[in-house]
Amino acid sequence: MTAQLNARGDVAVVVPAAGAGLRLGPGAPKALRLLEGEPLLVHAVRRLAAAPSVRMIVVAAPRADVAAVQALLAPVASVTVVAGGAERQESVAAALAVVPDEVPIVLVHDAARCLTPPSVTERVAAAVRGGADAVIPVLPVVDTIKEVSADDVVLGTVDRSVLRAVQTPQGFRAAVLRAAHEAAADSHTDDAGAVEKLGIPVRCVPGSDLALKITRPLDLALATHLLAMPDPETPPARPGPLV
Repeated sequence: MTAQLNARGDVAVVVPAAGAGLRLGPGAPKALRLLEGEPLLVHAVRRLAAAPSVRMIVVAAPRADVAAVQALLAPVASVTVVAGGAERQESVAAALAVVPDEVPIVLVHDAARCLTPPSVTERVAAAVRGGADAVIPVLPVVDTIKEVSADDVVLGTVDRSVLRAVQTPQGFRAAVLRAAHEAAADSHTDDAGAVEKLGIPVRCVPGSDLALKITRPLDLALATHLLAMPDPETPPARPGPLV
């Protein structure tokens, strides 16, 4: 059954999905690689569509695959598909161009983070709605981090208490994201980074362990395991009446 997006929602989600994903090995574009029989993009869109605030989803697909991706996603949700570019930044810009001006909040989400729970999408959107210009979901860094020289000699240990691992979706007031893309002088892989260059503060909210980025074959194996796990933030269903 096709999910019905919230026509009264105030959020558009842009999904750049035109990348090749070379680190995942040869094959289809990364967003179209299979996880338990379904493309990563399908998993991602299904979870985005389950977020109550989402009014529209725009996917930037490989130019040659626009029609195929539209057909692929049609049973999942009502999604707009546009041709992406050679770089992620171009794909985000192409998708952003079809978001109506009256939608005040735009989220940018990586299809490779296909198991991101709807609760994270809602948390990011709520923070923008509450007044933040830009919001990113993050997790604390748990590994010890070393700064090293070009010849692999340790220069020091970084204080991990001030470090955060950044996830998506990243959320923005639509006008702020558009301004950041218009002002970008060079290519960027992180939209929040483009906003930072405008001198605009970026706020952090809690991310999720389920929102890992699938980049390598090992990540696919881990995602297969995580796929069976419920969102820990979703309360269990109430039992029905005894009969």
